[in-house]
Amino acid sequence: MGLFDFIKDAGSKIFGKDHDRGAEGATKPLSTHLREHGIDPSGINFRFEGDTVVMEGTVRDQDTREKAVLIVGNVEGVGRVDDRLRIGPPVAEVKTAGATPAGGSAGQSHASAGSPGGEWTSKTYTVVSGDTLSGIAKKMYGDANQYPRIFEANQPMLKDPDRIYPGQVLRIPPKA
Repeated sequence: MGLFDFIKDAGSKIFGKDHDRGAEGATKPLSTHLREHGIDPSGINFRFEGDTVVMEGTVRDQDTREKAVLIVGNVEGVGRVDDRLRIGPPVAEVKTAGATPAGGSAGQSHASAGSPGGEWTSKTYTVVSGDTLSGIAKKMYGDANQYPRIFEANQPMLKDPDRIYPGQVLRIPPKA
């Protein structure tokens, strides 16, 4: 299990102003949002617990898992994602446990912990005002010219390397 913090008031606006956070109210827009970003949501179940989205089920690989968590977390109204995803074929029934709080800080990188489905291979970074992908690459790798690695790791969520926003959480792949 891994908890990931996001900026609740930043991100894609996929819910209506007074959206229903019940099972159907959250599932349909989140599933559609993942599908629009090239992720098959058919093996994923979503539910809100306050401003936390609990993601359970299975995905095909680690890359898909990491991207799915970040795509859902970078939605306005989501303050935290509880990653309970597993890698592999879908399972008939998923048993769950309660979410636990975790802290995070903007503009900081942190190691990402995964659920029993496997450890995250990437770190995450929360964008702050004034950040650029090249600046983040300089902080994370010591080389601003490594920004394409960060851009590629966050596609299709990122469509343009010059369009990132404060509060957005990005995947930072390990150094090569």
